[in-house]
Amino acid sequence: MKKHVVLYKKLSAQLMDRLQAQAKVTLIENLDAQGLAQLRTALPSAHALLGASLKLDPSLLDLAPHLEAIASVSVGVDNYDIDYLTERRILLTNTPDVLTETTADTGFALILATARRVVELANLVRAGGWQQSIGPRHFGSDVHGKTLGIVGMGRIGEALAQRGHFGFGMPVLYHSHSPKPAVEQRFNARYCDLDTLLQQADFICLTLPLTAETEDLIDARAFAQMRPDSIFINISRGKVVDEAAMIDALRNGQIRGAGLDVFEREPLDPVSPLLQMDNVVATPHMGSATHETREAMARCAVENLLAALAGERPANLVNPGAWKR
Repeated sequence: MKKHVVLYKKLSAQLMDRLQAQAKVTLIENLDAQGLAQLRTALPSAHALLGASLKLDPSLLDLAPHLEAIASVSVGVDNYDIDYLTERRILLTNTPDVLTETTADTGFALILATARRVVELANLVRAGGWQQSIGPRHFGSDVHGKTLGIVGMGRIGEALAQRGHFGFGMPVLYHSHSPKPAVEQRFNARYCDLDTLLQQADFICLTLPLTAETEDLIDARAFAQMRPDSIFINISRGKVVDEAAMIDALRNGQIRGAGLDVFEREPLDPVSPLLQMDNVVATPHMGSATHETREAMARCAVENLLAALAGERPANLVNPGAWKR
C-alpha cells in the first residue's frame, strides 16, 4: 500500500508523476483558509509532507500521528520546531546547495541596484523626469574596489565573496561563528568581529540563518556602528534585523541605503515606511526565484522525501537525531 504524501507546493508534471508513482498524493494548491482546512483534514493519515513557506508548529503536527518525514523546499528551517520533530522521530530535510549561486546572484544584484540607484533612476526615466544629463544629486557610488562585509560565511556567503573578490576586486571582511581558513586563502578574506566589520565595510551583507542567537542580531546598536556611506544588504531572514531600528537608521542618515529581499513580516505591508524611501530597494523574497533553481529545489525535496519513505537516510537530513534505523 502506498504511503500518503500531503503536498502543499505545486510541482512540475515530471516531478508529480514521479511522486505519484510511489505514493498516494494529496495536493493542496493554496494555503488560504480553505487550503489550511484541507491540510488539517489530510494530516491524520499523512506519512509525509512536502512544501514551503508554512509554519508547521507542534499543535498542527500533533494531528499527524503517522508522520515520518517532512521535505522542506528551502534551505532555512526556521518554520519547524526541530526538537519536537526529533523527539517524534520525524525526519526533516531541506534543499541546500541548489540555490546557492542563484541567491548570491540576487545579493549582488541588490548591491549594484542600491549603490547605483538603479530602481530610483529607472523610475525617474519612466516618469519623464530625465530632461538633461544627471548631476551629482543623482550620482550613485562605485562597487568595484569597495570593501565587502559578509555576516555569515556559509555556502551563500562564499558565493557572494567569490563574486566580490574575483568580479569586482573587493576586499572581503567576514564574520561567522568560526574562522574559515579556506575562504581566507581563496578570496584573500579577513575574519573579524562583528563590530569591526560593521565599522569598516562599505557593503554589509547578511547571509546567515535565523536562529535564537541571530534573531535581531542587527539592532540599533549595530546600525550605529555603520558609516553614513555604507549600504546594508539582507538576503538571509528578515527577523535577523530589528526592522524598526533599520528604518530609523535609514531616516537619520546612519546608513546610505539598503537592499532588502527579506522582511520581518512577509509579504511586506504596502504602507511600510521602507516603500517610501528612495534609498531602499525592496524585492519579494526572490533570492532563489528562477525557473531553473526552483525546479532543482523541488527535485531535491522529492528525492529527499522518497528516500525517507523507502527507509533510506535522506541526503539532506536536518535532524540526524531523528534517524532511527
